[in-house]
Amino acid sequence: MATRIRDSTAPRIPLSRERVIEAAVGLADAQGIEALTMRRLAQELGVEAMSVYHHVANKDDILDGIVQQVLEECELPAPGDEWKAAIRRTAISTHDVLVRHPWAANLILGGAGTGAARLRYMDGILGTLRRAGFSAEMTDHAYHALDSHIMGFTLWQVGMNLGTEENLKEMAAQFLAQLPVAEFPYLAEHIEQHLKTRVADDVGEFEFGLGLILDGLDRLLPGDR
Repeated sequence: MATRIRDSTAPRIPLSRERVIEAAVGLADAQGIEALTMRRLAQELGVEAMSVYHHVANKDDILDGIVQQVLEECELPAPGDEWKAAIRRTAISTHDVLVRHPWAANLILGGAGTGAARLRYMDGILGTLRRAGFSAEMTDHAYHALDSHIMGFTLWQVGMNLGTEENLKEMAAQFLAQLPVAEFPYLAEHIEQHLKTRVADDVGEFEFGLGLILDGLDRLLPGDR
């Protein structure tokens, strides 16, 4: 079989901050945030570690950059849209993005990525609530209720790391088989729910909780609507 020879004359893509951050996101997604070191990142890029420092200041700069890139994937609320629908889309989009990048929520809560993308995200939600008629004080409470649900549920979901739906059902069945049902009847009933096939219109736990928050906020809006 003929040996494939690398064409040394092929143009090499110049190293840039964008390439460094993109490679860092890919590395964190594939191998976890713990694998993201300057040495490993340089290997992924095919350069020496010192070359990376021409485009990022340090490891913290990389962490800020990858959080910013992830947040750019989130759908922001459009100013003219009905407030509940707009925030629902943003919340679901953000949750989906953070699940795709399971390392990101922890970094955000740790203070990384406080640049333009994070500020646009926060201002978009806050502005949507204010334009809907919430006071500044109620907007503050509403924002934190929504952010706690998005981040908290995401951290719970990625932290559990239970694998596929089939894995979860197998674990639930094994647990139920060993559970003294007469002693814990309601827990057994709860586990049985996880073994059932979800109906087509089941929104799932995240959207169910989100709906409760949005409906509760809707009832707090002052005046005629």
